[in-house]
Amino acid sequence: MKTKLLFLFFILLYAAIIGKLFYIQLVSKKFQGSNLYLKTSKITPDRGNIYDVNGNPLVLNQNSYLLYLEPKKITDKFDLINKLSQNLNIPEASLAAEINDNLVYQAIKGGIDEGTKNTIANLNLPGVGFTYETKRFYPEASLSAHLLGFVGKDSQGADVGYFGIEGYYDKDLAGLPGFLETERDLLGRPIFIGTQNLVSAENGSDLYLTIDKSVQEIAKSNLETGMEKYQASSGCVIVADPNTMAIKALSCLPDFDPDKYYMFTEKYFENQAVSEVFEPGSIFKPLIMAAAINEKRISPTDTMDESGPVKIGQYTIQTWDNTYEGVISMTRILEKSSNVGMVWVGDKLGPDLMYKYLKKYGFGQTTGIDLQGEVPSYLKPQSDLYPIDYATMTFGQGIAVTPIQIIRAFASVINGGRLMRPYVVEKIKYGQEIKTIKPEVQGYTVSPLTSEIMRKMLIDTVDHGEVKWSRPAGYKIGGKTGTAQVPIKGVYDPSKTIASFIGFAPADNPKFIVMVMYRDPKASIWGSETAAPVFFDIARQLFIYYNIPPQ
Repeated sequence: MKTKLLFLFFILLYAAIIGKLFYIQLVSKKFQGSNLYLKTSKITPDRGNIYDVNGNPLVLNQNSYLLYLEPKKITDKFDLINKLSQNLNIPEASLAAEINDNLVYQAIKGGIDEGTKNTIANLNLPGVGFTYETKRFYPEASLSAHLLGFVGKDSQGADVGYFGIEGYYDKDLAGLPGFLETERDLLGRPIFIGTQNLVSAENGSDLYLTIDKSVQEIAKSNLETGMEKYQASSGCVIVADPNTMAIKALSCLPDFDPDKYYMFTEKYFENQAVSEVFEPGSIFKPLIMAAAINEKRISPTDTMDESGPVKIGQYTIQTWDNTYEGVISMTRILEKSSNVGMVWVGDKLGPDLMYKYLKKYGFGQTTGIDLQGEVPSYLKPQSDLYPIDYATMTFGQGIAVTPIQIIRAFASVINGGRLMRPYVVEKIKYGQEIKTIKPEVQGYTVSPLTSEIMRKMLIDTVDHGEVKWSRPAGYKIGGKTGTAQVPIKGVYDPSKTIASFIGFAPADNPKFIVMVMYRDPKASIWGSETAAPVFFDIARQLFIYYNIPPQ
């Protein structure tokens, strides 16, 4: 009888096991098509590094660690909270609220450096562990903050690039993750004769920029000095090769520290050079002058009678200082920055051709620069423009552009008429393969002859302008100042301006073009007294750096 009962017990036991296996393998949707003993681990690739044009590192990866807890293994929760709070700079209350005793594994804080990791590890706290990871390291701190952007986390906790180059080239820099699939026993130990599948990660691409760290330092240091001296609320400097529009330096203030981006609000991340429009003022005048000369509606030797203000419908346009010289040349219009003279030039060009050239200069769209966050300039449809709109656009009011758009258009006027796509990445290195980014012509604005004429006129504009600057001796420099009033609720505030200067040198064969812009400078509202002196300080240092001899 006992033997029969024992036999029956084993029969039922085997039936239960077979039934359970049948349920798991053939019935349960939860387990269909899966292997309960396979464990897949993600292999995170290294993010690509970023270097300047000379190979100097601007962004690298640094050893880092993620601290995690295994709450069920914690023996003294209060002691653990106290010691972690001190070493991680996390308030005890926040840490206590975060720990969930029901979890097996819980990530607490990433980006921990090696020193902090070793200090905590030496405390031998039960339930505390570390996972190796990397974090972005910016050796030059905020030198190129708006250019580079930063790496933060997405909603899933994965690294992702935001703003600037980190955002625009995120997929190239991030690489492709791999995975390791291993077959394990009931205790979770690898079965070495079982399934072993490895797909290696592909590390991210390295980027080599057009940016020159030394030129970037020159640009930012002079921008900072001017910000303090002229008490401006913000400012930007862009340095580029006018023949290719390869950006050599780009700095805007205020900026942020990409190593500590989490300490700044989002307004600091916006790159004014590509993400903020403004009315350019008189730096726009050479574009209209070049269009009129190119269309042979005027010639450089023409004159006009600047006898007084000009009436456009119910509006009156006058010169910036309300003084008039009578008969003046086209070059003199630029030299004294005559709004009245520019209205005359615009009238000779005509509304249809003016609008055609605004489009040729690329306004109303983006430049295509490889930085995240670029916005298009604002250009009304031609059907919405009135005579007063055309009149004010001749001197840069009533049209909104970004700094990168205006310097690109200006460069086309002096480089032979080629409208170039601005760019900041010169080479992308995929493993052993290198892709070189070549300069891209997006269109043509004026003829080479018109361009040569404009260079000469802009040299005279610097040499015979209303303000005599302290300029580098022995060099031919061309350029134009701008002072644009800021519209507030539809009305221009004469006390608030955007002061700017665009200049290039050596003027006969330009090596560089520089734009300096200050928003709301309080020491002086005029671009000639704020942005222009900073330009000449930058130019003086660039002549030395590029070893350009006096002409």
